Amino acid sequence: MPQDPVERRVVVTGPPRRTRRAFGYYRPRTEIDEQTTLGHTYVRSLMRSQLRAALAVFAVLALLVGPLPLLFAAMPDAHRLEWAVLGFCLYLPLVLLARWYVRRAERNERDFVRLVEDR
Repeated sequence: MPQDPVERRVVVTGPPRRTRRAFGYYRPRTEIDEQTTLGHTYVRSLMRSQLRAALAVFAVLALLVGPLPLLFAAMPDAHRLEWAVLGFCLYLPLVLLARWYVRRAERNERDFVRLVEDR
């Protein structure tokens, strides 16, 4: 059998024995699970955005309900007005404020999950 002047190389393929992470590639979920500084920063950003939404709701609530005792003190003998304001006029703004807060908190969490998802 004649031998070829060029030697043949045999290529063996298989799963890699160890994988290297690409330069600059990281997984936020593992950073959070391993409680690294970067993971702590991710969680802290979520907590800050949730706190910001809660403080906004609290500020609006304080501006809405805070002046009412002064208003009621300025008008003595207006008990029916007090009950009407407290019972009917505040209900809708409070419900809308609560709805806004829940939607904002869910949006913050959804954005955080998108950030942390492995793709």
